[in-house]
Amino acid sequence: MWGIIPAAGSGSRIQPLAFSKELLPVGSKMHNGRESPKAVSEYLVERMILAGATKLCFVISPGKADILSYFGSRVWGVDIAYVVQQTPNGLCDAVFRAAPLVSPDEPVVIGLPDTIWYPMDALASLPDDKFSLLLFPVDDASPFDAVITDLENRVTCIEVKHPTPGSNWIWGAMKIPGHIFHTLHQLWCKAERRDEYFGTLLNAWITLGGEVFGSHTGEEYVDTGTLDGYQRAQFMLNQKREPDSVPLNSSILHHAAG
Repeated sequence: MWGIIPAAGSGSRIQPLAFSKELLPVGSKMHNGRESPKAVSEYLVERMILAGATKLCFVISPGKADILSYFGSRVWGVDIAYVVQQTPNGLCDAVFRAAPLVSPDEPVVIGLPDTIWYPMDALASLPDDKFSLLLFPVDDASPFDAVITDLENRVTCIEVKHPTPGSNWIWGAMKIPGHIFHTLHQLWCKAERRDEYFGTLLNAWITLGGEVFGSHTGEEYVDTGTLDGYQRAQFMLNQKREPDSVPLNSSILHHAAG
């Protein structure tokens, strides 16, 4: 199973930084009694591996070689590939840059590398044979993709950055069977589409009769892409105990904390 990590964004909401926003130090990790800063994207990497990902693909922009230096080619027994989004054309474009790597008979998991969420194993609960969104409750869903579901947890609509959303549940990660992932890619490639936001594309998929399910198993979700979100993430982590981390195969000296 592939874990696709779109990490090509500029992080304009939290600039200026001297490094990629995905390497923002948030919280810390312990290994063999030694504490060190933890890059925010490591939280997603851990959760994807817990969910069964056996391969990871970072989608980066040309200026984000520091992510490659930080993670290297392998972490916690999982191989890492990198593909490049040459120009910032939105989340859909970034995610589908990984399409040539994905076999139609294997599922993919997708998450956002500047977010931290709980429970850690929530992504593992999603089935391999259904297109499923991992949903989280938030106080204000207007900056996100608010997800509307029916009584059977089928997604009926996604309200993309709506000022007054009809739901306080947002998607924070997803699992997609490989053949559906490629069908979505083909839909996105149609001349009349080329959506920037994933929620817009999913609405088109649902309109055409595609099924998407929402799993309301998420409990806490923080986007660290703003100063307020970064501060809330630090507070949340102070209330949690993360398991000791295995050190990355690349040099710890490349940590964003410098």
